[in-house]
Amino acid sequence: MKKTGINLLFLIILTIFGFQCTLFEKTEREVSFWESPAQLDLDEIIERGYIRAVVDNSSTSYYIYRGRRMGYEFEMLKSLASSLGVRLHLIVKSDIEEAFYLLNKGKADIIAMNLAVSEDRKKFASFTSPIGSMGTVLVQKDGPTKITDPLDLNGQVIHIQKDAIYKSQLNSLQNELGIHLAVLEEKGNAEFLVSKVNQGEIEYTVVDKVVAMVNETYYKDLDIDVEISPKSDVAWAIRKNAPDLEEVINQWIEKKNKSGYIRTLHAKYFQNSKNSYYRANSSFSSLGGNKISQYDDLIKMGAENLGWDWRMLASLVYKESGFDTTATSYAGAMGLLQLMPVTLERFGVENPNDPVQSLMGGVNYLKYLDKFWKERVPESNERIKFILSSYNIGHGHVLDAYNLTLKYGGNNQSWKNVSHYLALKSDPQYYRDPVVRSGYAKGHLAVSYVDDILTLYDSYRVLIEP
Repeated sequence: MKKTGINLLFLIILTIFGFQCTLFEKTEREVSFWESPAQLDLDEIIERGYIRAVVDNSSTSYYIYRGRRMGYEFEMLKSLASSLGVRLHLIVKSDIEEAFYLLNKGKADIIAMNLAVSEDRKKFASFTSPIGSMGTVLVQKDGPTKITDPLDLNGQVIHIQKDAIYKSQLNSLQNELGIHLAVLEEKGNAEFLVSKVNQGEIEYTVVDKVVAMVNETYYKDLDIDVEISPKSDVAWAIRKNAPDLEEVINQWIEKKNKSGYIRTLHAKYFQNSKNSYYRANSSFSSLGGNKISQYDDLIKMGAENLGWDWRMLASLVYKESGFDTTATSYAGAMGLLQLMPVTLERFGVENPNDPVQSLMGGVNYLKYLDKFWKERVPESNERIKFILSSYNIGHGHVLDAYNLTLKYGGNNQSWKNVSHYLALKSDPQYYRDPVVRSGYAKGHLAVSYVDDILTLYDSYRVLIEP
């Protein structure tokens, strides 16, 4: 009774002073960003070569584990991008309103956050065919005072994710049961609020049932038995004026549903609780720790020697070897940074399987490449792209592309310009040009190599602290 009285008093204070909380009033903040969405559809996405999706950093959406990108939404989006023949660029956000803003401003193409479809949300975007269904539950601490009947929520304070569908679901619940709730909206994702319940910072939150089930594996003293809303369809959001993109995504969803791909992927992330628990609580996870690999300290030392962000060097190491010191390529490259025998010898690496020797040998080679490009490309962020491509294909081939760019009137200090000509080095018109000295090369592979590393670095930079 005492606890209920305190909560009722808190509710009255909130009502009187008008704190920033949701009391299910019929007022609605005016927004305008959705009224004139950016003109951008499938053709433009295909032309630029990549699709951008907003995802959440959570154990069921997108995260880093042992250097590898993982997550339910991530794997589906990667498959979708592959089917479109484009690359995948991810934007990590937990704020749903901001996600809709980015979508309508043309800074994102998809919101892949398992959004429940509602009439209110249809004002801001169109929705794909359902990719699944989810119900919502109350998350609270287990114990003798836990709530077992939704009627007992009368007078309680519930914290929810800002702009989530839970607001309208709780509104329906209070109208149906004749109870009164105070709902505080917070920035941060559902897992953040579940952790606050576990730590005793808040008493109640509401989240998707599958998310609650996964988190119940981590936190043994949670109760998730009280249903707030039954299952409803969830989908991805896209701009209203992108019918071609909507059609191709719906075709992809239909195909993947028929093949069982989505069902299998759902089981991997939502039903295999032991693996989910291990990955989420590992120190090598962007959820449970801040490590990328067991060689982070060594990589940081090498990056300091180079003057690089250590996460950039980590991205290169992952691309080359996946942090496997014994990795050997079909061409004979060995070690963490996959150096060829001649390079190993040149930079004093006697044992390529020794992580210290292998990494520092690679760092010394990168320093050599940096010195080669420093006067040609003074701007450091651009120069790194030249260094990475040179590491992959050899600086002679990249220099050829550099000279071709100059010959054809481009900016040869811009990777965007030079990569265009590097990709053309398999065309006789270009590799037989008099300014070309290194001849034929599959330059497009080196361009993709740089893109892969930069994409991975973007993920490390967002999810792993410096």
